Amino acid sequence: MLANPALVELLNRAVEKPVSRAEALQLMAKCATDSLVATAGKIRDRTRPDVVTYSRKVFINLVNLCRDTCTYCTYKKEPGDSLLSMMGPQQVLAIAEAGKKLRCTEALFVTGERPEQKYERARSWLSTLGHSSTIEYIQEMSELVLSKTGLLPHTNAGSMTKKEMAMLQDTNVSLGVMLETSSERLMGKGMPHEDAPSKNPKVRIKTLESAGELRMPMTTGILVGIGETPDELVDSLFVIRQLHEKYGHIQEVIIQNFAPKPDTGMAQAPPASSEYFLRAVAMARIIMPEMNVQVPPNLNPDIFGRYIDAGINDWGGISPVTIDHVNPEFPWPSIASVQKTTEGRGRRLRARLPVYPEFLKGGFITSDRLKQYASLITDDFGLVREGYIND
Repeated sequence: MLANPALVELLNRAVEKPVSRAEALQLMAKCATDSLVATAGKIRDRTRPDVVTYSRKVFINLVNLCRDTCTYCTYKKEPGDSLLSMMGPQQVLAIAEAGKKLRCTEALFVTGERPEQKYERARSWLSTLGHSSTIEYIQEMSELVLSKTGLLPHTNAGSMTKKEMAMLQDTNVSLGVMLETSSERLMGKGMPHEDAPSKNPKVRIKTLESAGELRMPMTTGILVGIGETPDELVDSLFVIRQLHEKYGHIQEVIIQNFAPKPDTGMAQAPPASSEYFLRAVAMARIIMPEMNVQVPPNLNPDIFGRYIDAGINDWGGISPVTIDHVNPEFPWPSIASVQKTTEGRGRRLRARLPVYPEFLKGGFITSDRLKQYASLITDDFGLVREGYIND
C-alpha cells in the first residue's frame, strides 16, 4: 500500500475536514498504516491537543445473567455458576464507598441484557427487591450510590427503550451501549451475534437514537475483529458519525479489539491483528475529527501507548478497586503506569467524570442535582480537580 499523490492529497485534506464515506473506504483499502496513523495524530493534535483523559471508576457488576449469547463473551453466567453476580443494595453501596475512599468519581453499572426475560431466577431476585425489571433496580441503585457517596452513575445495560433511559436521566450523567457493528451479516447462521437479538444493529441504533431524542450523553463504539470486513468497519463508524451529526449526543467512541477467550464459541478464532486494529483506531479519528476516541489500555497492555499516536484522547474507565468484569483476563494497568506512558507520548493525563466537560457544560445534563455533585469535584475546564485526586 504505497502512497500515491491522490492519497497524499486526500490525507492532507482529511487533516482539515471530515472525509466522506467513499474517501474513508479508499483510505482503509489503499493507504499505508503509517500514513493513516500520522494523519490521525495530526487531526487529534488539532482538535484534542495536550491532554489524554480517563475516568476513575468502580465497576458494579449488578447481574451477569443475560438473555443473549455472543460467541466471544465470558461476561454472561448461568444460574449455579460460581461467578454468578446478583448484587444486593449493601453490596453495591460497599463497592461505591470503597471507590469514594480512593477518589473514584464514576459508578459504572453493568448488567446482562434483560435477564428477567429469560431466567426465573432473575425475576424472583428482582421481585424480592421490589422490582419487575433490571432497569427499575438500576434506577434505585443509582439513586443510592449518588445520594450516599456522590459517585456519578453511568449505566451500560445493553439496549434500552426511550422510557427506560428517561427513568435514569435524573441519576445517570451518561449511558453506554456498544454498537459493536452495523453489519447485519454478523447476525447470520454461525456468526457471532446469531443468538444475540439485542445485538441486531437496528436495535442498537434505535437505542442510540432514543438517547439522542432525550439529549442523554452516550458512549458507544465498535468491536474490531469479530468477522467484519474493512468496509463494514468503516460503515459502522459512519453510522455513529451520522447519529452524532443528527443529535450531538455521542460523547465518546470506544474502539475495542476482539481477543479470543477460552470456553467460548470463538475460542479458536484469531484475534484482531495489531495492524488492523491500529488502522481501525486511526480511521475512527479520521472519520470523526472532533470526537472523543478511546482505546481501553488493559486489552493491549504492552503497546497501548501507540494508540495516542493513532489519534485517541481517552483511556476510558480505570479502577483502583474492582476488576474489569467484562474482560477479567485483562487486568487494568496501574494509573501510575498509564500516566507514565501518556507523558512519554508528550501528553498530560487528567481524570474526567463519566460525562465529558463539553456535555456537562453544554446543556445535556438537565438535573440540577447532578450538576451540583459534579461541581464539587471539577475545575473550570470540567475535569476532575487535580487536588481532589491527590488529597
